[in-house]
Amino acid sequence: QVQLVESGGGLVQPGGSLRLSCAASGFTFVSAVIIWCRQAPGKVRELVALITPVSGLANYANSVKGRFTISRDNAKNTVYLQMNSLKPEDTAVYYCQARGGDLRIDYWGQGTQVTVSS
Repeated sequence: QVQLVESGGGLVQPGGSLRLSCAASGFTFVSAVIIWCRQAPGKVRELVALITPVSGLANYANSVKGRFTISRDNAKNTVYLQMNSLKPEDTAVYYCQARGGDLRIDYWGQGTQVTVSS
């Protein structure tokens, strides 16, 4: 079955960095769009970044442009989110989402907590 497993979250000080990973299985990874979203307490889930299949084109929310980088390793069925210059407002649960390709619906991982605090 389709599985998306996020890892790499944790507690980091403002200005610090984290790298999140999303390991995928159960579908044709190379043909799917992979999206990182986040949800802070009391707020709606928002798109952070996405990466297209094959060409690997990336798009980012304005709030993270220049600080976050999304990348994919199709050989490892894994997508990464490198997060630099982290701010307290980046605190949220980060989710990996897959859509398109041979997927008929969107799939989500269980999320990983990122806390930015001194």
